[in-house]
Amino acid sequence: MTAPMLRWLCLLSLSLPLLFWFAHVITRDGPSPAARSLGLRGYTRISPGRMDQFLNMHCNQCALISSSGQMLGAAAGEEIDKIGCVIRMNNAPTSGFEKDVGSRTNVRVVSHTSVPLLVKNEQYYFQQSANTTYVFWGPERNMRQDGKGHIFNVLLKMARKYPNVRIYTVTRDMVQYCDSVFQNETGKNRMKTGAFLSTGFFTMILAMDMCDSINVYGMIDDNYCSRVNHSVVPYHYYEQNRVSECRMYKVHEHTQRGGHRFITEKAIYAKWATRHKMEFKHPPWSL
Repeated sequence: MTAPMLRWLCLLSLSLPLLFWFAHVITRDGPSPAARSLGLRGYTRISPGRMDQFLNMHCNQCALISSSGQMLGAAAGEEIDKIGCVIRMNNAPTSGFEKDVGSRTNVRVVSHTSVPLLVKNEQYYFQQSANTTYVFWGPERNMRQDGKGHIFNVLLKMARKYPNVRIYTVTRDMVQYCDSVFQNETGKNRMKTGAFLSTGFFTMILAMDMCDSINVYGMIDDNYCSRVNHSVVPYHYYEQNRVSECRMYKVHEHTQRGGHRFITEKAIYAKWATRHKMEFKHPPWSL
């Protein structure tokens, strides 16, 4: 055996233990964060003096109600109200729309930007609807708990004023997990693309952790707006004079900074529906 070959074999024998150690570390640390769901430990109750109570809800069947104008004329209210857990988003009302969207609300997932709308009508949301569980999400700058998160401070004030109302926040780790899920599904870094996840995205993640099966009402698929014969409906069923849903979706999808990727998110939901028991109604999806 030549001297160069002997040196190469010695070097290889010294390197192998290092390679095995490195492989062990990678395996020990596990897969990427997107593969490790935090489950309901990603939601903590806002309660004066303590923040260690996790969300504890399980539903056999859930109805996830979109705020879309697709719900107008759906006449799905009676069907929705018969489902075990009804999930709504932001400040979407039921009053005056019961025939189409139902009247019950078990869980309401709310964006940091919609908090002022709830506080403005706090008597309805935190007194009349005191049996609703609220889950609030937002960026760290608004939800930080060191006294500088102005939205968190507002929610803490509501929790003190209405101690019986179940008010939860999406933890920072859960927000980061949702970002990693988006990146894993699309191959794109959310922050680098200038996008914000929608309330619908956070709601869908929560529903998959909380519900055995999900009926989604009023949500369009990712190809809906490109079809020639698609219906023109308002972006929100309760704001009928505003911009149309498809126009809003297209603007957000292509904006450089600060937009929601509504259409991209719908394509992600279609993939999730192949792994989770999920049905889309009004309009129905062909999965």
